[in-house]
Amino acid sequence: MRITPGAMLGVLGGGQLGCMFVMAAQQMGYRVTVLDPSLDSPAGRTADDFICADYADQSALEKLSSQCAAITTEFENIPANSLRKLAKSCVVSPDAYSVSIAQNRIAEKQFLGTHGFAIAPFAVIQQQDDFATQDAADLLPGILKVSQFGYDGKGQKSAADETELAAAYAQLNHSVCVLEKFMPLKSELSVVVARGRDGELKTFPVSENQHINGILDISIVPARISQELAEQAQAIACKIAEKLDYQGVLCVEFFVLQNDELLINEIAPRPHNSGHYSINACITSQFEQQVRTLCGLPLGASTQHSAAVMVNLLGDLWQNGEPDWNLVLQNPLAKLHLYGKTEARPGRKMGHYTVLNTDTDTDTDTALQEAIAIKKQLEHH
Repeated sequence: MRITPGAMLGVLGGGQLGCMFVMAAQQMGYRVTVLDPSLDSPAGRTADDFICADYADQSALEKLSSQCAAITTEFENIPANSLRKLAKSCVVSPDAYSVSIAQNRIAEKQFLGTHGFAIAPFAVIQQQDDFATQDAADLLPGILKVSQFGYDGKGQKSAADETELAAAYAQLNHSVCVLEKFMPLKSELSVVVARGRDGELKTFPVSENQHINGILDISIVPARISQELAEQAQAIACKIAEKLDYQGVLCVEFFVLQNDELLINEIAPRPHNSGHYSINACITSQFEQQVRTLCGLPLGASTQHSAAVMVNLLGDLWQNGEPDWNLVLQNPLAKLHLYGKTEARPGRKMGHYTVLNTDTDTDTDTALQEAIAIKKQLEHH
């Protein structure tokens, strides 16, 4: 059954991803209720209705499910039990199973390994005694990552030897972790894929991602890779969505090794920062696709009509006051997106801008040069 415009949709999470979902849904004629524990959230201010409550608050969940025809999430750290409860009375996408796998690095890696997807060698570290095993020794130098609630470089530390590994484990509060072998990388990629209720699949063009301190800095789309490698990454993303029996928008992040071998870094059961370019550079954005998958509508074309470079705007830029947005707006092919967050903190995503090259859908050189020039001006203004 299709959910048609005019219906009320729900979203768990009030950040920028939720806000962009709200705007896409409202543009299509839907109303949206947001549930978030923060009184002042970007999505909460934009939505038609707002419930300020914890994601596990039973009365809030009952209210949300009673007034919504379908409910989605903006990030993966929603309690899976909350999704199971909501699914008893309305459509929930993505489902609790997919979210429970993506929110735990151990479950995620075990799922990927079981289904034959290539990942970096790893070991589970549950206690300090695990450092002494040969498995752990063989993974050094490596990266120690908390099994849950890590994002944007948070909750992970590099370790060259056992001494550094012990120090990293202490810094991560002796949490259950995953130790991954450090792999020399050629680049990092991501693929956003949408999968409908009927199994219909649409992949967006592959994004080439550059990070600073574990936080996405720049996405270049299409990625500067061979067509063969791009098609391989898209095919893997589709297979993961199928193995999960996924409904919704999913992002798969990849490591590219020096020999062009693809390893899966992680999966995110939602629209992704690296897919923001789709708002301005594709026929259908990842957020409209999220609405379509949630409501059982046919998927939109994900074709890219302009080459694009997306640059994140972090709170660091606000250290001397509000940045001069004229530096972005004076470029006729730059699109500014500010998230309406009231507190700028170092490393916090406050917005992004996308620079297009409307002469082509594949040549990113001009857009990249202009995007970097704007970035340097903002940083030094």
